Amino acid sequence: MAEYKNPNQQGGGQDSRSLMVFTFVFAVILLGMQIFRPKKPVPPAQHQPGAEQQSNSAAARAPAATPASGATSTAPAAAGPAIAAQSESTTIVENELYKITFSNRGGQATSWILKKYTNFAGQPLDLINPSAAAKFGNPLAIYTYDANLRHQLAQALYVPSASGNLNVPGQLTFTYSAGGLAVRKTFHFDNSYVIHAEVSVTQNGAPVQALLAWPSGFGDQREARDYSTDQKLDRSTNGKSDSTAPKKVIGGQTENGPLDWGGVSDLYFAAIFLPDNPASSALVSLHHTMDIPKDPEHPQPGQVAPQPVLGAAVGATSGTTSLRLFAGPKVLSVLKSIHAMGPDGKPAGPDLMPIVHYGMFSVVAKPLFYALRWLHNHVVPNWGWAILLLTVLITAAMLPTRITMMKSSIKMQRIQPQVNFIKEKYKKYKFDDPRKADMNREMQELYKKEGVNMFGGCLPMLVQFPLLLAFYEMLENSIELRHAHWFWLHDLSAPDPYHILPILMVGSQFFFQLYTPSPGVDPAQQKMMAFTMPLFSGFVTWHYASGMALYWTASNLINIGQQVAINRTKLGSELREIQARRAAKKGGKQLSAARR
Repeated sequence: MAEYKNPNQQGGGQDSRSLMVFTFVFAVILLGMQIFRPKKPVPPAQHQPGAEQQSNSAAARAPAATPASGATSTAPAAAGPAIAAQSESTTIVENELYKITFSNRGGQATSWILKKYTNFAGQPLDLINPSAAAKFGNPLAIYTYDANLRHQLAQALYVPSASGNLNVPGQLTFTYSAGGLAVRKTFHFDNSYVIHAEVSVTQNGAPVQALLAWPSGFGDQREARDYSTDQKLDRSTNGKSDSTAPKKVIGGQTENGPLDWGGVSDLYFAAIFLPDNPASSALVSLHHTMDIPKDPEHPQPGQVAPQPVLGAAVGATSGTTSLRLFAGPKVLSVLKSIHAMGPDGKPAGPDLMPIVHYGMFSVVAKPLFYALRWLHNHVVPNWGWAILLLTVLITAAMLPTRITMMKSSIKMQRIQPQVNFIKEKYKKYKFDDPRKADMNREMQELYKKEGVNMFGGCLPMLVQFPLLLAFYEMLENSIELRHAHWFWLHDLSAPDPYHILPILMVGSQFFFQLYTPSPGVDPAQQKMMAFTMPLFSGFVTWHYASGMALYWTASNLINIGQQVAINRTKLGSELREIQARRAAKKGGKQLSAARR
C-alpha cells in the first residue's frame, strides 16, 4: 500500500503534476481527518473480549405487577388513589451482557454496566455518564413537552414491582399516581442487549404524550480520544437511514414518523429505540453542552473544553408508548440481528448496521473488516496479527498494479522524445488556439500506435487511495480493536504510547522511496517527496490509532522487499538505467547553465 507515495510515473511534466495532485489530495483528506478528530493523552487500557451474537426478539407482554409494600395510599384522586413509595430503593437487573441498576426515583436507570467492555481505568464500562446524567437526566426517563411535568415525573418516587435483584428473563414495573396524574412504566428483559418498554401517562384520565428518553450521551468520553466528538443522532425512516453530527442537531426538535428506529451513538456504543408501531411514532432530538477537563487525568481549574452531549426521546404520538431499546456495543454481528418492526408487526424491518459510520468508502471498508474478522476468528486469534496477515494479502494483491505502473513508465519513457517533439512543434500556439487540438490528436495517435495508456501510471493509484482511506475508516470504527493488545500496544485503537511504529513507518517509507526507481518524476520533486511524505505520514500515525501505524509500517516493509526483488529483474534494471540517464542529462543541463 505504500506505492501511492512514489509510483513509477511516465516522463514529462504532466505526469509529475498528476503525482503531485494525487499526493496533495490524499494529504488534505488525511489531515482533515486529524483536524476534525481531536486526540487526548493515552491512558492505560485493558483488552476487550469478543462480542457475541445477540437476539433482538422483544419479550412478550406480561400482566402488571402489584405494588410493593413500601407504597402509600391516600384519598382518591381523579385518576384513582395516590400511589407513591415512601423512600428510594434500587432494583438490579443482570444477565451475561449487562448489569442495570434502576432507581425508583423517576423509574430510571442510574447505572448501565456492559460486562464485556472496560473503561479507561480497566473497570467494567458504564454506558451512563454520571456527570451528564446529573445535569440532563438519566436513561429511561419520561420526556414530555411540558417541562414542569417532565421534572415531576423524573423526581417522583415510583412503586417498583421488585427490589433487590431481578431474575432474567423477567419484567420490572414502576407505578405512580398523584393529583390526577397516573404513570406506569414496564420493562421486559431477556438475554440480549435489547429490552422492551411500555410507558403510559394520563392526567385526569386524558392520555399525555410520553416518550422514553436517553438524554445524556454515554460514559466512555474519557478514552484515548474524545469520543464525544463522534456522537451522532441516528434514525431510519421508511428504510432510509440517516445520521446528524452534533453541530447540526437542534435540541427539542421533533421528527414525526414513520420511524423505523432512532437514537444516539458515539464511536463504539449506541442507544437506539425501535418503536413497535413505526407509523405513529416520533423522535425528539436532545442537544446539551457540558465542560469536560482538557486533561481528565489531571484536571485543572479553568482548563476545560465545551463538548456536545446528544440525547434522544422516542415514543408514540398518542396513547401508550411501546418500543424496544438497544443499548450496547456497535458490533456488526449484533446490529445485523436487530431489526425494526415491519408492517406485519414482526421484527423484519431495517437492521441497525447503518449506525456504524464507515464514511464515503464504506463499500470498501466493510469488506475489509469482514476479511479482518475472518482472519481473527479462523486463522490467528489476535487483532494485531490479523492486521499484519491482512496487510500481507493486500500488498500481494496490489503487486500487479505496481508492475503495471512500471511497464507503463517504461513505455512512456521510450516514446518521450516523440512526445517532446510534438509538444515543441505546437509550443508557439496559445492554450485556446484551435491548433492545440491537432497536438492532442497527434499525441493520442502516438499513444495508440505504441500501445501506451497515458493514465497507466495513475489508474493503480485510484485503487490504492480509496483502499488506504477505507482501511483508515475501518480501523477507526471497529470496536473490536478497542483495548485490543499486540506486544507493547495495549489498545490498537489508540496511538502507540512509545511512538515506535510511527518512527519505523517514517524510516521504512523513506527507504522504500529510495529503492523505487521513478524515471518519470522530476529529481527535485522526487527528493522533496522522499522527505516530506514520510514526515507527513509519521505525523498522522504519531497521533492516530496504532492499528493503522501497524498496517502502514508492515506494508512499507513488504513493499521494500518486493521492490528489491523487482530491481533485480530486467524490468527493474531498465527503469534504473532510464532514471540514471535522465538524472545525468538533467545534471549536465544544470552544469552547462551554471557555466554560462
